[in-house]
Amino acid sequence: MALMNTTGITLLGLGPGAADLLTRQAWDLLLQIPEIYLQTSKHPAVADFPQTLQVYSLDQLSAADMVAQVIELGRHPQGVVFGVPGHPLVANPISLEIVRRSREEGLPLQVVAGMGFLEATGAVLGIDLLPQTTLVDAGEVLRYHTPLFPPHTPALILNLNASNAQRLQAVLEHVYPQNHPLHLVDAAGVVSAFPLNELAGQAAFGLLARLYLPALGPATSFEGFQEIVAHLRAPEGCPWDREQTHLSLRQSLLEETYEVLAALDSEDPQSLREELGDLLLQIVLHAQIANEYGEFRIADVIQGIQTKLVHRHPHVFGDTQVDGVDNVLQNWEKLKAAERAKKGKTAASLLDGVPKALPALTQAEQYQGRAARVGFEWPELQNVLDKIQEEIEEVRQAGTAEERAFEIGDLFFATVNLARTLQVEPESALRQANQRFRGRFGYIENAARQQERLVSDLKLDEMLALWQEAKLKLK
Repeated sequence: MALMNTTGITLLGLGPGAADLLTRQAWDLLLQIPEIYLQTSKHPAVADFPQTLQVYSLDQLSAADMVAQVIELGRHPQGVVFGVPGHPLVANPISLEIVRRSREEGLPLQVVAGMGFLEATGAVLGIDLLPQTTLVDAGEVLRYHTPLFPPHTPALILNLNASNAQRLQAVLEHVYPQNHPLHLVDAAGVVSAFPLNELAGQAAFGLLARLYLPALGPATSFEGFQEIVAHLRAPEGCPWDREQTHLSLRQSLLEETYEVLAALDSEDPQSLREELGDLLLQIVLHAQIANEYGEFRIADVIQGIQTKLVHRHPHVFGDTQVDGVDNVLQNWEKLKAAERAKKGKTAASLLDGVPKALPALTQAEQYQGRAARVGFEWPELQNVLDKIQEEIEEVRQAGTAEERAFEIGDLFFATVNLARTLQVEPESALRQANQRFRGRFGYIENAARQQERLVSDLKLDEMLALWQEAKLKLK
């Protein structure tokens, strides 16, 4: 057995479990060295270490202090052997940081491999982790509000911490149902199976535990959806989809948008879910067409909007302090102006960013809202109501068709301002009024049919009486 040089830093992989899983090289090193420092003394292999080996544990140190301690020990002439669970270079942020720091300082470094958690977990669960299992650090998952790995593939979460179990469960529940099955493998290789909503109550969490998260199922990830759309556009795909262009899809995009609005108006979650999917198809299809023409990729779309959201929310992602919604909107406009200036697009008006293709009611609301952000609005509700009365009187006084159209336009605009002041979305309010009208007039039509009469045969007072009935019965 050749003696090993242990000057500098030696990272020793202790494998995923008991000492019988140690590599021959790791065991030979343990027989040669007088002392070893451990990331955790709770590793099962420690119980079978050679009795002559002096063991020091750094359990009590924070991650940063642990790295600093190992680097300091590595500067000593005799160097340091630092034992870590699994393989030193797989899913261990502490040992990876030690590698970086040692190279930065020019310290000698050698790595003694150990069996990783991947092989051991696959063997215990009796599954093949290839081809797409995602390897995730629990600390990385906890940095976010939703998992950043695709749910259509399995995931293996390492470096679990009992104190963060409830938070981990909450993050996973953003994507996975509460009854989604999980498998927790503890330090001894014992498997516990339970649903996601019981994750926070598990006692086997710890540095050596790993959580296997089975795939949510096919057709559950954005990446998989993007592949479907790309397949439809491929040579072996759908002839109709292959023929579409940005311009040919304009009407479909508009129709699907209005379908989403209709689902919102009906307050039907299942319909909304379906219509959002149809709208998402339009977005991804446009991105796929752009990709084929070398214009941009879906990743560019996502990066652009994500960067914009972070930049425009410095009160969330930065140090900016805001006082209420009005202050947020004012700051938003300043940031947008700065963005335009950076691009060399100095806007002539605060209203330039409102799309000209918007429905008229929505466009009016957008214009008024932007003007209000800089203080251009009536101070009191009564002022708004007085303005509507003023516009009604001007309609009465209009003498020509052109004048009447002009004044009615102003009346509509003033009415939109009333809706905005009362925090009512005018486009939705009018659509709902349209639906009520349709239902009530349908009631009148049905009543006429029951009397074996035409609607046109009904007198106005009969229609109005039926209208009042409809208002009561259809309310």
